Amino acid sequence: MSDALYLSLWYPNLRLEGLPDKLAAVLGEFAKHGGESRVYSATAWPVNWHETPVFQRVWGRAARPVTEELQGAVELGAEPRQAVEETLDLLHEDYAYEFQIGWALWELQGAGNSHPGDEDLSPGTPARQQGTEGKPEKQKQVLRSAQDDKASEDDNTAQDDKAEVGAASRWARVTRLVRVTGYGPLFDEGAYEQDGHIRIEFGSDAPFLEEGVELDSTAARHIADNVRQLVDLTNAVEKASGATARLLWSELGESLAQKLAQRLAAMPGGQGN
Repeated sequence: MSDALYLSLWYPNLRLEGLPDKLAAVLGEFAKHGGESRVYSATAWPVNWHETPVFQRVWGRAARPVTEELQGAVELGAEPRQAVEETLDLLHEDYAYEFQIGWALWELQGAGNSHPGDEDLSPGTPARQQGTEGKPEKQKQVLRSAQDDKASEDDNTAQDDKAEVGAASRWARVTRLVRVTGYGPLFDEGAYEQDGHIRIEFGSDAPFLEEGVELDSTAARHIADNVRQLVDLTNAVEKASGATARLLWSELGESLAQKLAQRLAAMPGGQGN
């Protein structure tokens, strides 16, 4: 069963005036790690998730020129710094500031392979509320970077492409909208203490597991690519924004690392690692 995946970031002695710089730094890392360079939308929520937003703007998705005539066309979306400055112009301790930005992952297409855990992330749709009652304790996850994993082969290897053209042709890079939320210290009764000064909501963890897919070498390679991208982005946003603590966690409290290890162990011959 798919689960919602989050990354929480904390900063020592963070003053509210320092939140814009942290948000801009986090958003700026997406373009370097499989994401888009411009922000899709922004929303400012007062007091808690049940209130009506006091600010909302949709800049749209980045337009990629497809002809020479469109090379000078104005891109949709907003630069991260611009989006943050405009949204946090209303800087209040009991506000939360939510941004949406595109992030692409490998997903299997054309076989009814939907991800029921993915949510409607349209602007104005409240983020998942992280209450304390009945909430599973967040489990810290240790995701080993696959930088030293030499067993993973390049997608462009001619031999693999020829042998697995049927399976490989079904995989595609699909862009999802990710939420990046900065918390004022008094929003939702100090939710930042549990959720982080900044929280990234990745959506469903399905692309990192693809539990409904036959796990052949092609599937394992694309899943590994997604996991590497997640690890790289996690490390990058922590470093760029100066976070001193981070937590990758799931809504149901299950460890993505453990689920991934079990998934790859099921691969024929145990060749998932």
